[in-house]
Amino acid sequence: MKAIILVGGEGTRLRPLTLDIPKQMLEVAGISMLERVVSRLAYFGVTEVVLSLGYRPDVFLNSYPDGYIGNVKLSYAVEPEPLDTAGAIRFAAHESGIDETMIVVNGDVLSDIPVDHLLELHRDRGGLATIALVPVEDPSAFGVVPTNEDGRVTAFIEKPPAGTAPTNFINAGTYVIDPAVLEMIASNRRVSIEKEIFPKLVERGQLFAKGYGCYWIDAGTPKTFLDASLDIVAGKFSSPLPVGFESDEQGNWSCPHSLVEGEVLPYSYIGHEAHVRVGSVIEASIVSDRVVVMEGARVERSVILPGARIDSEAVVVNSIIGRDAVIPIGAAILEGSVISHLASIAKGSTIKGERMPM
Repeated sequence: MKAIILVGGEGTRLRPLTLDIPKQMLEVAGISMLERVVSRLAYFGVTEVVLSLGYRPDVFLNSYPDGYIGNVKLSYAVEPEPLDTAGAIRFAAHESGIDETMIVVNGDVLSDIPVDHLLELHRDRGGLATIALVPVEDPSAFGVVPTNEDGRVTAFIEKPPAGTAPTNFINAGTYVIDPAVLEMIASNRRVSIEKEIFPKLVERGQLFAKGYGCYWIDAGTPKTFLDASLDIVAGKFSSPLPVGFESDEQGNWSCPHSLVEGEVLPYSYIGHEAHVRVGSVIEASIVSDRVVVMEGARVERSVILPGARIDSEAVVVNSIIGRDAVIPIGAAILEGSVISHLASIAKGSTIKGERMPM
């Protein structure tokens, strides 16, 4: 089975973390977002993946020089210019020579959607495309997909005003597409599959959908990136932690090569060669490889990316700290703040709900 993963976006929702790296290459509990997506596809039988690239393709190519993630073979389709979702799918399929029914997934979505079941359902129903759906509390930020009793899509409503959606089942960013759909996609301009191609398929009665109640998250914002990281540690998403990590009776995970002298509360992750010093407290947080948390510091429901340092008496709550950043003595990073890679914050400063620097 072959799949196309859409990873061409610039990750603007996660800036400044994505100013120099695609969001799919950011670590989510020790493993890149891309590798987590590929590993779930492999679990359901995908053996070959085409990465549809646009922003910083060099990062992907340099990260996987042998052309594999695990046992899944990689190939690359680098867009000459942004082509939007449908254009990217068409370009990737043609560049890689895919001429059979294919799986397509968004590279910033982590989920347990059973793509093998979706593929089987697609073949049974005989449509040109089948969409996986998931229920959400507020569908106004998504593509809403009502269906009839046999699963045929009756409308495709992109981001309806709050309170107007006919259902709370939304487009989950996982599709099965027949090659005939590619012929509907113009080759000389940007084409959105959500706004242009799916509505055409609805008109023809050739679009089907299936709802799943499994784990699903769009990890492309600071809040959802943080949520996804903590969900993995808490066991809410069936995606593995790095090899060699061990759990304790409180549900914390750590590498044997870390040094933990402070207090670690559920559910936390302590990475390779991380050092949590005496008098510090880690609660429901990701402390990645080579991170140092100094005496008297507190990290609560946050993600600290590799190589960062949290100095004495500093506090990080509900925030993300970039690679090799330094949070100095007495600083407080609060309320969904995002601190860039290599950043250095002024001593004693308080940052609430900001992104520093942009």
